[in-house]
Amino acid sequence: LLSTAYFPNIFYIKKTLKSDKILIDTYEHFPKQTFRNRCEILAANGVMPLIVPVQKGRSGKRVTKDIKISYAEEWQKNHKNSIESAYKSSPYFEFYWDYFVRFFEKKFEYLIDLNTEILHTVLDIFQIQRKIEFTDDFIPVENNFNDFRFVNSPKNKPMTGEKYIQVFSDRFDFQPNLSILDAIFNLGPATLSTIKD
Repeated sequence: LLSTAYFPNIFYIKKTLKSDKILIDTYEHFPKQTFRNRCEILAANGVMPLIVPVQKGRSGKRVTKDIKISYAEEWQKNHKNSIESAYKSSPYFEFYWDYFVRFFEKKFEYLIDLNTEILHTVLDIFQIQRKIEFTDDFIPVENNFNDFRFVNSPKNKPMTGEKYIQVFSDRFDFQPNLSILDAIFNLGPATLSTIKD
């Protein structure tokens, strides 16, 4: 059981590898400042968050499935430029960038649709078949699922995966658990074997 995630991090992808079925909670009250609408990459000045702005609701708490993306600012252009700038010199950028650039050219109405399409793309790159389903109601924390909805957040990032050479390794210590983009652009075909360790 996972939350939705924007360009999910390595912890998230590792969890998808450990089960044949992924259940994404679409009825949780949408929490702010989480990986549901943000990811982290390693840029020239250090770890950089990329945040998808969402439309503000008229009343109280909204469930994740109803969260709409805001296009009031040019976040797609900014994210595209930031990723290109951070990873254009990485070993596998040219091999994989075409898989992702379309997400900065198409306007998705709902965050859940954008994130799900990204997840499918990542799994396709790895040639991994997973059944992705969505909740039809909120599932309480006390359940029989392997529940990872609230473990993975910018404030509480689990340590995961083997170290690998990152683009700015000459400036910074290894930065763990970044967006899967970091591993894909730096490791290419070796991504899965590295993050599984």
